Amino acid sequence: MAQEIERKFLVKGKFKPEVFKSTRITQGYLSSVPERTVRVRIKGEQGFLTIKGKGNHSGISRYEWEKEIPLNEAEELLQLCEPGVIDKTRYLVKAGEHTFEVDEFHGENEGLIMAEIELKTENENFIKPAWLDKEVTGDDRYYNAMLTKHPYTKW
Repeated sequence: MAQEIERKFLVKGKFKPEVFKSTRITQGYLSSVPERTVRVRIKGEQGFLTIKGKGNHSGISRYEWEKEIPLNEAEELLQLCEPGVIDKTRYLVKAGEHTFEVDEFHGENEGLIMAEIELKTENENFIKPAWLDKEVTGDDRYYNAMLTKHPYTKW
């Protein structure tokens, strides 16, 4: 099984001068139950189908399976998704040997900016840029699947 180990943080400062790539992402959920989420994503001109399992006790690691699918199939599957679509711009920012994925949300999640870092182990050390704010790893409100049901602008 593929394990995803990641930590999530809110963003408080200016990260954009450090961005080396950005991509618009649209995604929806065929299933958003906590035990398994099934996500359809359009990232730029590529489509993806992703299945994620429930997180461990710390919320840092969980099962993840992802497969690239044709763009037209991703567009069709988005029509079958549960209500609520995530629209965001993903920025990539290097920090030491790691790359943070910083998501700036649009639409009903406007104003939310979150950074994620994928790690090899749960205890791996990494550089924390000055623009990182509070850690929200394991806080269900910040999972994209939850943001489709309870958008940030309605908190």
